[in-house]
Amino acid sequence: MIFTKQNILVVAPHPDDETLGAGGTINKFVKYKNNVSVLFVSAHLPPLYSSKGGAITIQESKKAMKELGVKSYSYLNIPATKINEIEIYKLNQMIGEYFSIIKPSIVLIPFPDRHIDHKLVFESCMVLSRPVGKFYPKIILCYETLSETNWNAPGIEPSFTPELFIDITDTMIKKRKALKCYKSQINKNTSRNIEACNSLANFRGSQNNCKYAEAFKVVRMIF
Repeated sequence: MIFTKQNILVVAPHPDDETLGAGGTINKFVKYKNNVSVLFVSAHLPPLYSSKGGAITIQESKKAMKELGVKSYSYLNIPATKINEIEIYKLNQMIGEYFSIIKPSIVLIPFPDRHIDHKLVFESCMVLSRPVGKFYPKIILCYETLSETNWNAPGIEPSFTPELFIDITDTMIKKRKALKCYKSQINKNTSRNIEACNSLANFRGSQNNCKYAEAFKVVRMIF
């Protein structure tokens, strides 16, 4: 299954989620001449983080986008873990502006996992992706975010059981390079370091007769 010349929107609750969950796929979409845009909803900003720390992660994300070949990306700059303090209709308006501008046919969104920001961004994107009107996403996929998606409580919360796998054997090197850009987020985090990310991609690949893969939960797929 190869897509070309599609408008694709990747919604990341925080800088690094997009690369952790779909870095190889993003680069693959770029390689096949799709119009890929990334929206970073929140950032590591005060009051929980320093202004300097926020500036560092934003610069890291820009370097990661360059590695993945993404030229179109934007920031809403909502403080991380504070998305829940924004009224739902306002959050929908903020994210919805980019849906209106990009008119994506394919949307990659976070799986509603342990992180409250992931859940809220997922819910907002689901509202904005409703199949109404002339333009709406024909394909919606939830990506897997290492160190969050795998921390759900089995049997109590939804578990990530993917139906779609994308072979990223040819783009895994780009994913690793993009991950290395997030030095402040990756290097000292044992649950999402380069080795762990490589192992997950290798495991997903082993499930599908390829070396490396990324896994997705299918929300909707219309052909």
